[in-house]
Amino acid sequence: MFSKEKSVMLLIDVQGRLAQIMHDKDILFQRLEFMIRAMNILNVPIIWMEQIPKNLGPTTEHLAALMPDNSPIEKFTFSCCNEPEFMKRFEALGRSQVFLTGIETHICVFQTGYDLVQLGYQVQVVTDCVSSREEKNKAVGIQRLSSVGVSPTSFEMAIFELMKEAKGDEFKQIVKMIK
Repeated sequence: MFSKEKSVMLLIDVQGRLAQIMHDKDILFQRLEFMIRAMNILNVPIIWMEQIPKNLGPTTEHLAALMPDNSPIEKFTFSCCNEPEFMKRFEALGRSQVFLTGIETHICVFQTGYDLVQLGYQVQVVTDCVSSREEKNKAVGIQRLSSVGVSPTSFEMAIFELMKEAKGDEFKQIVKMIK
């Protein structure tokens, strides 16, 4: 089971024109917004990545606005783990559990998940918070992630796993948000 104290959310490359051509992009954006809001309520850190923003553009504006005290890490590699600034920020958090979100499932999300598992971390892919341009590539990405030890989860499953109980201010805020 994942816990608030051990978890981090990784938001990968939801930016520019690429984000606009994702399969089921409206659902993706809605779920990512819920996930970011919930992580903020639960005080779970978010690491936010951008693939060559000079070329692909910045993170989708309404998502970036939900992380005002955070800044993206630029990357040129497909796996976030091959970006030294990511590893520095990630290791400084001292967390052992990672929620993968973002795009594209079969490229950057897969390669990052694979590398994190190889490094000994527990990883879950939030299946309604990832996408690819084509639905079949999203499915293949999730399948490959599962085959290397990444557990599939959903936004609601992840959030309720972190909350553990139906009481308190955090629970009230999150239930109000998802209703």
